[in-house]
Amino acid sequence: MKPSGRRAAVALLIAALATGCAVGPDYARPALAPPEEFRGQVTPVEAASLADLPWWEVFGDATLQSLIREAIAGNYDLKVATARVAQARAQAGIARAAFFPSIGYQVSAQRSQEFAAFLGIQGAQLNPGAVNLFLGATSASWEIDVWGGIRRSNEAAVAQLLATEEGRRGVLLSLVSDVAQAYFELIELDARLQIARETTATYEGIYRIFKDRLEFGVESELEVSRAEGALSSAAATIPELLSQIAAKENQISTLLGKNPGAIPRGTPLFAQAVTPTVPAGLPSALLERRPDVRKLEEQLVAANANIGVAKADFFPKLSLTGMLGKASPELTLLTSGGSTIWAIAAGLTGPIFQGGKILENYRAAEAVWEQAKLQYEQGVVKAFQEVSSNLVALDQLAGADSELARSVKALQKAVELAQIRYLYGLSSYYEVLDAEEKLYPAQNAQAGVRLNRLLAYVGLYKTLGGGWNVKDPQAASQP
Repeated sequence: MKPSGRRAAVALLIAALATGCAVGPDYARPALAPPEEFRGQVTPVEAASLADLPWWEVFGDATLQSLIREAIAGNYDLKVATARVAQARAQAGIARAAFFPSIGYQVSAQRSQEFAAFLGIQGAQLNPGAVNLFLGATSASWEIDVWGGIRRSNEAAVAQLLATEEGRRGVLLSLVSDVAQAYFELIELDARLQIARETTATYEGIYRIFKDRLEFGVESELEVSRAEGALSSAAATIPELLSQIAAKENQISTLLGKNPGAIPRGTPLFAQAVTPTVPAGLPSALLERRPDVRKLEEQLVAANANIGVAKADFFPKLSLTGMLGKASPELTLLTSGGSTIWAIAAGLTGPIFQGGKILENYRAAEAVWEQAKLQYEQGVVKAFQEVSSNLVALDQLAGADSELARSVKALQKAVELAQIRYLYGLSSYYEVLDAEEKLYPAQNAQAGVRLNRLLAYVGLYKTLGGGWNVKDPQAASQP
Protein backbone atom coordinates (compact mmCIF):
# COMPACT_ATOMS: atom_id res chain seq x y z
CA MET A 1 0.00 0.00 0.00
CA LYS A 2 1.28 3.45 -0.87
CA PRO A 3 2.19 5.84 2.00
CA SER A 4 -0.69 8.12 1.05
CA GLY A 5 -3.09 5.17 1.20
CA ARG A 6 -1.77 4.13 4.59
CA ARG A 7 -2.22 7.67 5.92
CA ALA A 8 -5.79 7.74 4.63
CA ALA A 9 -6.52 4.37 6.26
CA VAL A 10 -5.10 5.55 9.57
CA ALA A 11 -7.17 8.75 9.36
CA LEU A 12 -10.33 6.77 8.68
CA LEU A 13 -9.55 4.44 11.59
CA ILE A 14 -9.04 7.36 13.96
CA ALA A 15 -12.27 8.97 12.79
CA ALA A 16 -14.15 5.71 13.27
CA LEU A 17 -12.75 5.32 16.77
CA ALA A 18 -13.59 8.90 17.67
CA THR A 19 -17.14 8.88 16.28
CA GLY A 20 -18.18 5.25 16.71
CA CYS A 21 -21.74 4.52 17.74
CA ALA A 22 -22.35 4.44 21.46
CA VAL A 23 -23.29 1.13 23.04
CA GLY A 24 -26.53 0.88 24.97
CA PRO A 25 -30.08 1.75 23.96
CA ASP A 26 -31.00 5.14 22.52
CA TYR A 27 -33.74 6.85 24.53
CA ALA A 28 -37.34 6.55 23.39
CA ARG A 29 -40.28 7.83 25.42
CA PRO A 30 -42.39 4.93 26.75
CA ALA A 31 -45.64 4.32 24.94
CA LEU A 32 -48.38 6.25 26.72
CA ALA A 33 -52.12 6.50 26.16
CA PRO A 34 -53.22 9.98 27.27
CA PRO A 35 -56.99 10.53 27.29
CA GLU A 36 -58.59 12.54 24.51
CA GLU A 37 -59.94 14.96 27.11
CA PHE A 38 -59.68 15.43 30.83
CA ARG A 39 -62.46 13.90 32.88
CA GLY A 40 -64.64 16.70 34.21
CA GLN A 41 -63.64 19.09 31.42
CA VAL A 42 -66.64 21.31 30.67
CA THR A 43 -65.21 23.53 27.95
CA PRO A 44 -64.40 22.05 24.50
CA VAL A 45 -60.94 20.58 24.12
CA GLU A 46 -58.58 23.20 22.70
CA ALA A 47 -54.87 23.94 22.68
CA ALA A 48 -55.22 27.04 24.89
CA SER A 49 -54.79 26.36 28.58
CA LEU A 50 -54.85 28.12 31.92
CA ALA A 51 -51.24 26.96 32.24
CA ASP A 52 -50.23 29.33 29.42
CA LEU A 53 -50.85 32.35 31.65
CA PRO A 54 -48.22 33.76 34.03
CA TRP A 55 -49.14 33.72 37.69
CA TRP A 56 -49.70 37.49 37.84
CA GLU A 57 -52.50 37.14 35.32
CA VAL A 58 -54.05 34.17 37.08
CA PHE A 59 -54.17 35.80 40.52
CA GLY A 60 -55.59 39.31 40.23
CA ASP A 61 -55.28 40.36 43.88
CA ALA A 62 -52.49 42.98 43.97
CA THR A 63 -51.60 42.10 47.57
CA LEU A 64 -51.27 38.42 46.67
CA GLN A 65 -49.07 39.32 43.70
CA SER A 66 -46.79 41.30 45.99
CA LEU A 67 -46.54 38.36 48.40
CA ILE A 68 -45.69 35.95 45.58
CA ARG A 69 -42.93 38.23 44.29
CA GLU A 70 -41.52 38.50 47.80
CA ALA A 71 -41.62 34.72 48.18
CA ILE A 72 -39.80 34.15 44.88
CA ALA A 73 -37.06 36.51 46.05
CA GLY A 74 -36.70 35.18 49.59
CA ASN A 75 -37.94 31.59 49.86
CA TYR A 76 -35.23 29.22 51.10
CA ASP A 77 -36.53 26.10 49.35
CA LEU A 78 -36.28 27.92 46.03
CA LYS A 79 -32.77 29.10 46.84
CA VAL A 80 -31.74 25.52 47.68
CA ALA A 81 -33.26 24.28 44.41
CA THR A 82 -31.32 26.96 42.51
CA ALA A 83 -28.11 25.85 44.22
CA ARG A 84 -28.85 22.26 43.16
CA VAL A 85 -29.07 23.44 39.57
CA ALA A 86 -25.65 25.07 39.87
CA GLN A 87 -24.26 21.82 41.31
CA ALA A 88 -25.78 19.73 38.49
CA ARG A 89 -24.42 22.16 35.89
CA ALA A 90 -20.92 21.76 37.36
CA GLN A 91 -21.28 17.97 37.37
CA ALA A 92 -22.31 18.07 33.73
CA GLY A 93 -19.14 20.07 33.06
CA ILE A 94 -17.11 17.40 34.84
CA ALA A 95 -18.63 14.70 32.63
CA ARG A 96 -17.99 16.77 29.50
CA ALA A 97 -14.32 17.17 30.42
CA ALA A 98 -13.75 13.45 29.73
CA PHE A 99 -14.04 14.19 25.99
CA PHE A 100 -10.76 16.13 26.04
CA PRO A 101 -7.16 15.12 26.68
CA SER A 102 -5.77 15.53 30.17
CA ILE A 103 -2.58 17.60 30.11
CA GLY A 104 -0.28 18.09 33.11
CA TYR A 105 3.27 18.89 34.05
CA GLN A 106 5.99 17.49 36.29
CA VAL A 107 9.00 19.26 37.77
CA SER A 108 11.38 17.46 40.14
CA ALA A 109 14.87 17.73 41.55
CA GLN A 110 16.41 14.59 43.04
CA ARG A 111 19.71 13.50 44.54
CA SER A 112 20.43 9.76 44.89
CA GLN A 113 23.13 7.19 44.63
CA GLU A 114 21.36 4.42 42.76
CA PHE A 115 19.02 6.26 40.48
CA ALA A 116 21.66 7.63 38.05
CA ALA A 117 23.22 4.21 37.46
CA PHE A 118 19.79 2.65 37.07
CA LEU A 119 18.99 5.14 34.29
CA GLY A 120 22.34 4.60 32.63
CA ILE A 121 23.51 8.20 32.97
CA GLN A 122 27.13 8.57 31.84
CA GLY A 123 29.64 8.86 34.61
CA ALA A 124 27.59 6.95 37.12
CA GLN A 125 30.00 3.99 37.14
CA LEU A 126 33.04 6.23 37.43
CA ASN A 127 31.52 8.17 40.26
CA PRO A 128 29.42 5.75 42.33
CA GLY A 129 28.64 8.49 44.82
CA ALA A 130 25.40 10.48 45.00
CA VAL A 131 24.33 12.31 41.83
CA ASN A 132 21.67 14.86 40.96
CA LEU A 133 18.75 14.50 38.56
CA PHE A 134 16.67 17.45 37.37
CA LEU A 135 13.46 16.77 35.45
CA GLY A 136 10.87 19.00 33.82
CA ALA A 137 8.23 17.52 31.52
CA THR A 138 4.70 17.90 30.17
CA SER A 139 2.49 14.83 29.97
CA ALA A 140 -0.83 14.16 28.29
CA SER A 141 -3.32 11.31 28.29
CA TRP A 142 -6.51 10.79 26.34
CA GLU A 143 -9.04 7.98 26.46
CA ILE A 144 -10.54 7.39 23.02
CA ASP A 145 -14.30 7.00 23.34
CA VAL A 146 -14.48 3.93 21.12
CA TRP A 147 -17.65 2.41 22.58
CA GLY A 148 -19.40 5.62 23.57
CA GLY A 149 -19.17 5.15 27.32
CA ILE A 150 -18.04 8.74 27.79
CA ARG A 151 -20.81 9.98 25.52
CA ARG A 152 -23.39 8.03 27.50
CA SER A 153 -21.97 9.38 30.74
CA ASN A 154 -22.21 12.92 29.40
CA GLU A 155 -25.77 12.22 28.20
CA ALA A 156 -26.71 11.07 31.70
CA ALA A 157 -25.14 14.14 33.30
CA VAL A 158 -26.99 16.51 30.96
CA ALA A 159 -30.25 14.69 31.67
CA GLN A 160 -29.65 15.04 35.40
CA LEU A 161 -29.02 18.75 34.90
CA LEU A 162 -32.31 19.10 33.03
CA ALA A 163 -34.07 17.08 35.73
CA THR A 164 -32.67 19.44 38.34
CA GLU A 165 -33.86 22.41 36.29
CA GLU A 166 -37.34 20.91 36.17
CA GLY A 167 -37.11 20.27 39.90
CA ARG A 168 -36.36 23.94 40.47
CA ARG A 169 -39.31 24.92 38.27
CA GLY A 170 -41.46 22.52 40.25
CA VAL A 171 -40.39 24.16 43.50
CA LEU A 172 -41.20 27.55 41.98
CA LEU A 173 -44.66 26.44 40.86
CA SER A 174 -45.33 24.86 44.26
CA LEU A 175 -44.18 28.04 45.97
CA VAL A 176 -46.53 30.23 43.93
CA SER A 177 -49.38 27.82 44.62
CA ASP A 178 -48.57 27.48 48.32
CA VAL A 179 -48.50 31.25 48.83
CA ALA A 180 -51.80 31.65 46.97
CA GLN A 181 -53.40 28.79 48.91
CA ALA A 182 -52.21 30.08 52.28
CA TYR A 183 -53.36 33.60 51.41
CA PHE A 184 -56.85 32.42 50.46
CA GLU A 185 -57.00 30.35 53.64
CA LEU A 186 -56.03 33.45 55.59
CA ILE A 187 -58.75 35.65 54.13
CA GLU A 188 -61.24 32.80 54.69
CA LEU A 189 -60.30 32.84 58.37
CA ASP A 190 -60.81 36.60 58.30
CA ALA A 191 -64.30 36.05 56.87
CA ARG A 192 -65.12 33.46 59.52
CA LEU A 193 -63.81 35.80 62.20
CA GLN A 194 -66.07 38.56 60.93
CA ILE A 195 -69.03 36.15 60.93
CA ALA A 196 -68.21 35.10 64.49
CA ARG A 197 -67.97 38.69 65.67
CA GLU A 198 -71.22 39.68 63.97
CA THR A 199 -72.95 36.63 65.42
CA THR A 200 -71.55 37.38 68.86
CA ALA A 201 -72.77 40.95 68.61
CA THR A 202 -76.23 39.73 67.62
CA TYR A 203 -76.38 37.25 70.50
CA GLU A 204 -75.16 39.93 72.87
CA GLY A 205 -77.99 42.25 71.78
CA ILE A 206 -80.55 39.49 72.26
CA TYR A 207 -79.08 38.65 75.66
CA ARG A 208 -79.37 42.28 76.82
CA ILE A 209 -82.96 42.48 75.63
CA PHE A 210 -83.83 39.29 77.49
CA LYS A 211 -82.02 40.48 80.60
CA ASP A 212 -83.94 43.78 80.57
CA ARG A 213 -87.22 41.98 80.01
CA LEU A 214 -86.37 39.63 82.88
CA GLU A 215 -85.93 42.57 85.22
CA PHE A 216 -89.39 43.80 84.28
CA GLY A 217 -90.81 40.32 84.75
CA VAL A 218 -91.70 39.89 81.12
CA GLU A 219 -89.18 37.13 80.35
CA SER A 220 -88.26 33.95 82.20
CA GLU A 221 -84.79 33.17 83.53
CA LEU A 222 -84.66 30.06 81.32
CA GLU A 223 -84.74 32.10 78.14
CA VAL A 224 -82.09 34.49 79.52
CA SER A 225 -79.82 31.55 80.35
CA ARG A 226 -80.26 30.12 76.84
CA ALA A 227 -79.41 33.49 75.31
CA GLU A 228 -76.33 33.76 77.52
CA GLY A 229 -75.22 30.26 76.50
CA ALA A 230 -75.58 31.09 72.81
CA LEU A 231 -73.60 34.30 73.35
CA SER A 232 -70.75 32.51 75.14
CA SER A 233 -70.63 29.75 72.52
CA ALA A 234 -70.29 32.26 69.68
CA ALA A 235 -67.73 34.37 71.58
CA ALA A 236 -65.59 31.30 72.29
CA THR A 237 -64.87 30.83 68.57
CA ILE A 238 -63.18 34.26 68.29
CA PRO A 239 -59.96 33.44 70.24
CA GLU A 240 -59.67 30.14 68.37
CA LEU A 241 -59.95 31.91 65.01
CA LEU A 242 -57.41 34.54 66.08
CA SER A 243 -55.00 31.75 66.95
CA GLN A 244 -55.51 30.12 63.54
CA ILE A 245 -55.01 33.47 61.81
CA ALA A 246 -51.70 34.03 63.61
CA ALA A 247 -50.54 30.52 62.67
CA LYS A 248 -51.47 31.08 59.03
CA GLU A 249 -49.63 34.42 58.98
CA ASN A 250 -46.57 32.68 60.40
CA GLN A 251 -46.81 30.03 57.68
CA ILE A 252 -46.92 32.69 54.96
CA SER A 253 -43.98 34.51 56.57
CA THR A 254 -41.96 31.31 56.37
CA LEU A 255 -42.83 30.94 52.69
CA LEU A 256 -41.61 34.49 52.20
CA GLY A 257 -38.32 33.60 53.89
CA LYS A 258 -38.71 36.01 56.79
CA ASN A 259 -39.50 35.94 60.49
CA PRO A 260 -43.13 35.54 61.65
CA GLY A 261 -45.19 38.70 61.39
CA ALA A 262 -48.43 40.25 60.19
CA ILE A 263 -49.47 39.69 56.58
CA PRO A 264 -51.28 42.40 54.59
CA ARG A 265 -54.71 41.69 53.08
CA GLY A 266 -56.18 42.76 49.79
CA THR A 267 -59.49 41.68 48.28
CA PRO A 268 -61.84 40.03 50.82
CA LEU A 269 -62.92 36.42 50.40
CA PHE A 270 -66.34 36.96 48.87
CA ALA A 271 -65.01 39.64 46.51
CA GLN A 272 -62.38 37.31 45.02
CA ALA A 273 -63.16 36.46 41.40
CA VAL A 274 -63.39 32.76 40.60
CA THR A 275 -63.92 31.59 37.02
CA PRO A 276 -66.23 28.55 37.13
CA THR A 277 -64.82 27.03 33.92
CA VAL A 278 -61.33 27.47 32.47
CA PRO A 279 -59.61 25.87 29.44
CA ALA A 280 -57.44 22.95 30.50
CA GLY A 281 -55.70 22.44 27.16
CA LEU A 282 -54.81 19.19 25.41
CA PRO A 283 -54.10 16.23 27.73
CA SER A 284 -51.06 15.28 25.66
CA ALA A 285 -49.56 18.74 26.26
CA LEU A 286 -49.57 18.06 30.00
CA LEU A 287 -46.46 15.87 29.54
CA GLU A 288 -44.55 18.89 28.26
CA ARG A 289 -45.81 21.37 30.87
CA ARG A 290 -45.78 19.64 34.22
CA PRO A 291 -42.32 20.11 35.80
CA ASP A 292 -42.62 16.99 37.95
CA VAL A 293 -43.48 14.84 34.91
CA ARG A 294 -40.65 16.37 32.89
CA LYS A 295 -38.27 15.77 35.79
CA LEU A 296 -39.28 12.10 35.91
CA GLU A 297 -38.68 11.79 32.17
CA GLU A 298 -35.23 13.38 32.38
CA GLN A 299 -34.37 10.95 35.17
CA LEU A 300 -35.51 8.16 32.86
CA VAL A 301 -33.23 9.55 30.12
CA ALA A 302 -30.32 9.53 32.58
CA ALA A 303 -31.09 5.95 33.65
CA ASN A 304 -31.25 4.90 30.01
CA ALA A 305 -27.84 6.49 29.31
CA ASN A 306 -26.31 4.81 32.37
CA ILE A 307 -27.14 1.44 30.82
CA GLY A 308 -24.77 2.39 28.01
CA VAL A 309 -22.13 3.45 30.53
CA ALA A 310 -22.40 0.08 32.27
CA LYS A 311 -22.34 -1.80 28.95
CA ALA A 312 -19.18 0.00 27.84
CA ASP A 313 -17.35 -1.52 30.81
CA PHE A 314 -17.50 -4.92 29.06
CA PHE A 315 -15.20 -3.66 26.29
CA PRO A 316 -11.52 -2.67 26.33
CA LYS A 317 -10.50 0.95 26.71
CA LEU A 318 -8.06 2.57 24.31
CA SER A 319 -5.92 5.40 25.63
CA LEU A 320 -3.06 7.50 24.30
CA THR A 321 -0.31 8.94 26.50
CA GLY A 322 2.64 11.14 25.79
CA MET A 323 5.43 13.00 27.51
CA LEU A 324 7.86 15.74 26.41
CA GLY A 325 10.46 17.41 28.60
CA LYS A 326 14.03 17.76 29.82
CA ALA A 327 16.13 15.59 32.17
CA SER A 328 19.76 16.14 33.18
CA PRO A 329 22.10 15.57 36.11
CA GLU A 330 23.07 19.23 35.89
CA LEU A 331 20.56 22.06 36.14
CA THR A 332 22.49 24.12 33.59
CA LEU A 333 22.27 21.33 31.00
CA LEU A 334 18.43 21.37 30.86
CA THR A 335 18.55 23.80 27.97
CA SER A 336 20.84 21.60 25.85
CA GLY A 337 19.47 19.50 23.07
CA GLY A 338 20.85 16.29 24.56
CA SER A 339 18.66 16.55 27.65
CA THR A 340 15.39 16.30 25.77
CA ILE A 341 13.21 13.32 26.67
CA TRP A 342 9.94 12.23 25.09
CA ALA A 343 7.62 9.28 25.03
CA ILE A 344 4.40 8.33 23.25
CA ALA A 345 2.33 5.23 23.85
CA ALA A 346 -1.02 3.66 23.16
CA GLY A 347 -2.60 1.34 25.66
CA LEU A 348 -5.47 -1.11 25.54
CA THR A 349 -6.93 -2.28 28.83
CA GLY A 350 -9.91 -4.50 29.42
CA PRO A 351 -11.45 -6.86 31.94
CA ILE A 352 -10.94 -10.63 31.97
CA PHE A 353 -12.40 -11.76 35.28
CA GLN A 354 -13.89 -9.62 38.05
CA GLY A 355 -16.18 -12.07 39.77
CA GLY A 356 -19.29 -10.90 37.89
CA LYS A 357 -18.93 -7.28 39.03
CA ILE A 358 -19.40 -5.76 35.56
CA LEU A 359 -22.38 -7.97 34.73
CA GLU A 360 -24.14 -7.18 38.00
CA ASN A 361 -23.44 -3.49 37.54
CA TYR A 362 -25.10 -3.72 34.13
CA ARG A 363 -28.08 -5.54 35.60
CA ALA A 364 -28.36 -2.91 38.33
CA ALA A 365 -28.41 -0.15 35.68
CA GLU A 366 -31.23 -1.94 33.87
CA ALA A 367 -33.16 -2.28 37.15
CA VAL A 368 -32.73 1.44 37.84
CA TRP A 369 -34.09 2.17 34.35
CA GLU A 370 -37.10 -0.06 34.99
CA GLN A 371 -37.82 1.80 38.24
CA ALA A 372 -37.49 5.17 36.50
CA LYS A 373 -39.81 4.01 33.71
CA LEU A 374 -42.49 2.89 36.16
CA GLN A 375 -42.17 6.10 38.17
CA TYR A 376 -42.58 8.14 34.99
CA GLU A 377 -45.68 6.23 33.92
CA GLN A 378 -47.11 6.52 37.42
CA GLY A 379 -46.39 10.25 37.45
CA VAL A 380 -48.26 10.70 34.16
CA VAL A 381 -51.33 8.85 35.45
CA LYS A 382 -51.25 10.84 38.68
CA ALA A 383 -51.00 14.10 36.72
CA PHE A 384 -54.18 13.29 34.76
CA GLN A 385 -55.94 12.35 37.99
CA GLU A 386 -55.02 15.62 39.72
CA VAL A 387 -56.15 17.76 36.80
CA SER A 388 -59.44 15.88 36.58
CA SER A 389 -60.12 16.22 40.32
CA ASN A 390 -59.57 19.97 40.24
CA LEU A 391 -61.70 20.41 37.12
CA VAL A 392 -64.59 18.53 38.72
CA ALA A 393 -64.20 20.46 41.97
CA LEU A 394 -64.11 23.82 40.19
CA ASP A 395 -67.27 23.01 38.26
CA GLN A 396 -69.30 21.44 41.07
CA LEU A 397 -68.32 23.90 43.78
CA ALA A 398 -69.62 26.78 41.67
CA GLY A 399 -73.13 25.37 41.99
CA ALA A 400 -72.71 24.73 45.72
CA ASP A 401 -71.47 28.29 46.24
CA SER A 402 -74.49 29.70 44.43
CA GLU A 403 -76.95 27.63 46.46
CA LEU A 404 -75.31 28.52 49.77
CA ALA A 405 -75.43 32.21 48.86
CA ARG A 406 -79.19 31.86 48.37
CA SER A 407 -79.46 29.96 51.66
CA VAL A 408 -77.58 32.63 53.62
CA LYS A 409 -79.67 35.40 52.12
CA ALA A 410 -82.91 33.58 52.99
CA LEU A 411 -81.76 32.80 56.54
CA GLN A 412 -80.73 36.41 57.13
CA LYS A 413 -84.24 37.42 56.14
CA ALA A 414 -85.66 34.77 58.45
CA VAL A 415 -83.62 36.12 61.40
CA GLU A 416 -84.89 39.64 60.78
CA LEU A 417 -88.51 38.46 60.65
CA ALA A 418 -88.10 36.29 63.75
CA GLN A 419 -86.66 39.18 65.74
CA ILE A 420 -89.53 41.47 64.67
CA ARG A 421 -92.11 38.83 65.53
CA TYR A 422 -90.49 38.26 68.91
CA LEU A 423 -90.35 41.97 69.79
CA TYR A 424 -94.04 42.32 68.97
CA GLY A 425 -94.90 39.23 70.96
CA LEU A 426 -95.93 37.17 67.95
CA SER A 427 -93.43 34.36 68.58
CA SER A 428 -91.22 32.94 71.32
CA TYR A 429 -87.49 33.24 71.75
CA TYR A 430 -87.01 29.74 70.38
CA GLU A 431 -88.01 30.93 66.92
CA VAL A 432 -85.31 33.63 67.03
CA LEU A 433 -82.72 31.21 68.37
CA ASP A 434 -83.60 28.61 65.74
CA ALA A 435 -83.14 31.15 62.93
CA GLU A 436 -79.82 32.38 64.36
CA GLU A 437 -78.50 28.86 64.86
CA LYS A 438 -79.22 28.03 61.21
CA LEU A 439 -77.70 31.23 59.86
CA TYR A 440 -74.33 30.97 61.61
CA PRO A 441 -73.40 27.50 60.20
CA ALA A 442 -74.71 28.47 56.75
CA GLN A 443 -72.43 31.52 56.67
CA ASN A 444 -69.42 29.42 57.69
CA ALA A 445 -70.34 26.79 55.11
CA GLN A 446 -70.51 29.45 52.41
CA ALA A 447 -67.07 30.72 53.40
CA GLY A 448 -65.71 27.17 53.29
CA VAL A 449 -67.13 26.48 49.83
CA ARG A 450 -65.81 29.78 48.49
CA LEU A 451 -62.38 28.87 49.85
CA ASN A 452 -62.55 25.43 48.24
CA ARG A 453 -63.41 27.05 44.90
CA LEU A 454 -60.35 29.27 45.15
CA LEU A 455 -58.17 26.33 46.19
CA ALA A 456 -59.46 24.27 43.26
CA TYR A 457 -58.52 27.16 40.96
CA VAL A 458 -55.03 27.27 42.47
CA GLY A 459 -54.76 23.49 42.30
CA LEU A 460 -55.78 23.42 38.65
CA TYR A 461 -53.16 26.01 37.74
CA LYS A 462 -50.53 23.97 39.59
CA THR A 463 -51.52 20.57 38.22
CA LEU A 464 -51.59 21.93 34.65
CA GLY A 465 -47.99 23.10 35.04
CA GLY A 466 -48.92 26.77 35.14
CA GLY A 467 -46.45 29.32 33.84
CA TRP A 468 -44.45 26.70 31.94
CA ASN A 469 -43.51 29.26 29.26
CA VAL A 470 -42.60 32.11 31.64
CA LYS A 471 -38.97 33.11 31.21
CA ASP A 472 -38.71 35.38 34.23
CA PRO A 473 -40.88 34.21 37.16
CA GLN A 474 -40.05 37.36 39.12
CA ALA A 475 -41.57 39.58 36.44
CA ALA A 476 -45.04 41.07 36.78
CA SER A 477 -47.34 43.04 34.56
CA GLN A 478 -46.97 46.78 34.74
CA PRO A 479 -49.94 48.72 36.14
